[in-house]
Amino acid sequence: MTNTAENRCLDFILGLTSTAPTAPLKVALVTAAGSDTVAGTEVTGGSYARQSLTVPAASSGATSNSADVVFTGMPATTVVGVEIWDSAGTPVRLWYGTLAASRTVAAGDELRLVAGSLTLSLS
Repeated sequence: MTNTAENRCLDFILGLTSTAPTAPLKVALVTAAGSDTVAGTEVTGGSYARQSLTVPAASSGATSNSADVVFTGMPATTVVGVEIWDSAGTPVRLWYGTLAASRTVAAGDELRLVAGSLTLSLS
């Protein structure tokens, strides 16, 4: 989780706010990983666009994507990680992480994150 998301979770749990992120949440692909405070370098070019994330209610402190997340018409690039953003007018970055293995795609390729492959948890 980003520092922003951590702060928002604490504020919610402590009853300081009832605000949720602006839906739908979107998955972004990055070519250079980010950190708690700095966003990664997002893929650009081709027909790349952030894709909506669908998740079920959490269980045992975790959840994962319940549907494939599909990016079509990718530019030639190597994807090293993902970030999850909300859909506010000025989007807020909530989660980030690296892929188990980088994925290189050719121009026009599809990149698919299969259902269950993005795990979100609090620890």
